[in-house]
Amino acid sequence: MPRRPKPTRSGAEELAVAALAFIAQEPDRLRRFLDLSGLDPANLRPAAAEPGFLTGVLDYVSGDEGLLVAFAADAGVDPTAIETARQLLSEG
Repeated sequence: MPRRPKPTRSGAEELAVAALAFIAQEPDRLRRFLDLSGLDPANLRPAAAEPGFLTGVLDYVSGDEGLLVAFAADAGVDPTAIETARQLLSEG
């Protein structure tokens, strides 16, 4: 059974970083993320330090049901935990 991480800002940030790593594991997934976000490999790292970036990662994952389900399964979390994390980060 998928786990529901404790809904804390720190836990939400960890989940978003895991989502970014999951996206980056697959070249086609990463290319699509970069294309839709307007980023490129050269400015991804600086962008990741910007406020709102992690929220954007979770927005991206949440906006694609197939990606959402695949990431949730990979991370061993309930898909609803991703939305909870997104909401926590967007409040910050």
